[in-house]
Amino acid sequence: MAPTRPKKTADKPHATPGPRAFYAPLPNRQSVVPLARPLGESLAGDDSLASLLARVRASQARLDALAEVLPGLLRQHLRAGPLDDEGWTILAANSAVASKLRHLLPTLAETLVAKGWQATSIRVKVQSTQAPGR
Repeated sequence: MAPTRPKKTADKPHATPGPRAFYAPLPNRQSVVPLARPLGESLAGDDSLASLLARVRASQARLDALAEVLPGLLRQHLRAGPLDDEGWTILAANSAVASKLRHLLPTLAETLVAKGWQATSIRVKVQSTQAPGR
């Protein structure tokens, strides 16, 4: 024989309609965590970081300016590197790409000067894909 449940009656004065909350709602408070800001906005807000952002953008603009003289497949294996007072660095994915790029350096320098960039030395470095210590 199955146990019987007591019948609920609707005439109980303490019964409340709807689901019950198991916790008290938190009072409205201002968040102590600052809202996330876009990286570009954060960099532009600080003078020293703004100069870093300007150098990164100038480096990428130089690489973009060379798009017409770089073979398409070669361009896919290049990244804009650091731009400093001594010159500009192009990062190559491997040594074969770096070797081909070194042969094109005179053409690349002429193209940059023709497009209005200041004549600086262009360095080519192979960008390692392995983590340090391996």
